[in-house]
Amino acid sequence: MAKALKVAVIAGEVSGDLLGADLVAALRKAHPGPVELFGVGGEALQAEGLQSLFDFSELSIMGLTQVLKRLPQLLRRIRQTADAVIAAKPDVLVIVDSPDFTHRVARRVRAALPDLPIIDYVCPSVWAWKEYRAKAMVPYVDHVLAVLPFEPAAMQRLGGPPTTFIGHRLTSEPALLKVRDLRRAWAQKQPGDALTLLLLPGSRAAEIRQLLPIFGQAAAELAGRVGPVRALLPTVPRQEALVREIAATLPVSVEITVSSEEKWAAFAEADAALAASGTVLLELALCGVPAVSAYKADWLITLMSKRIKIWSAALPNLIADYPVIPEYLNEVVRPGSLSRWLERLAGDTLQRRAMLEGFDLTWQRLQTQVPPGEAAAGIVLEVMGRKKPGR
Repeated sequence: MAKALKVAVIAGEVSGDLLGADLVAALRKAHPGPVELFGVGGEALQAEGLQSLFDFSELSIMGLTQVLKRLPQLLRRIRQTADAVIAAKPDVLVIVDSPDFTHRVARRVRAALPDLPIIDYVCPSVWAWKEYRAKAMVPYVDHVLAVLPFEPAAMQRLGGPPTTFIGHRLTSEPALLKVRDLRRAWAQKQPGDALTLLLLPGSRAAEIRQLLPIFGQAAAELAGRVGPVRALLPTVPRQEALVREIAATLPVSVEITVSSEEKWAAFAEADAALAASGTVLLELALCGVPAVSAYKADWLITLMSKRIKIWSAALPNLIADYPVIPEYLNEVVRPGSLSRWLERLAGDTLQRRAMLEGFDLTWQRLQTQVPPGEAAAGIVLEVMGRKKPGR
């Protein structure tokens, strides 16, 4: 039997956990021997056999103020994780997104194990702000796996590590592909029928507290303008109690679900969505669900906004390279604006058609010949081969 491949993987968010699990599943197919996991992750990686060093939800922190508040705990976790990886001496370290945590771990590991291959899955948003981070990664990252098509050119321009666009996991997600098929039969609601509205206020507690009350008010205003509205709110299990607590105070009734199957079913049924800025906007775009984006940034981020170089925070906009999804930030996140956009997007209007055309372009630009997980696994094994002693 071939030698076991010992993989250390560190993921700090739900999206990163899914990416890491997809990569590990592909590694199992590509490597002739067993694959052993070690590190930090959530449900998806645990389903692949990972025993996480700690609950990775501790790393789901929004904004600089929260980071500063929990800095001592984060520093302890960085040291704990790095020390554990160094002691385990794996064959490769894969860090997945969450750069404020994973990159600090990677730097410590590289100092102690200089020959260990280190792969960064998900390019940090150096193209958005803090461009110096690209060059700073070179000493401790051997290769970057990019999920957005414009990132390799940005990393090359900024002097970062070798970077390959491997595609986005969502384009080969079976549940998403099923929703795309189901939504081809979408038909505009008849007068008197309830509109189905998705409310997606984020997966972090701070996001939910800031956005869900406004989303509820927007849904109520929409109902006042168009008639009955059925509000669906998929959330993650760890936030269910908080979501139910806030939902009980909203001026509309909300149907809360927590399973992945129920989430995708809600995506298939929705006429339009109101969502926090983040990966979920890309999910909506690839499914073909018209959406409005809203976000309330941390006050320190707001103060530093002049350093942010991108013109949009919505991934579908950046991939299509023009405004596809309308965005509202901070003080202009108002129920009246959101409800009026939702009214236009929930019917067969020019605004809806234009948005769906932009979604089609987003889909096309994310296509690759090889599924992302397989491409990622191939690069991991290639980098490992190049870094073998004597090579």
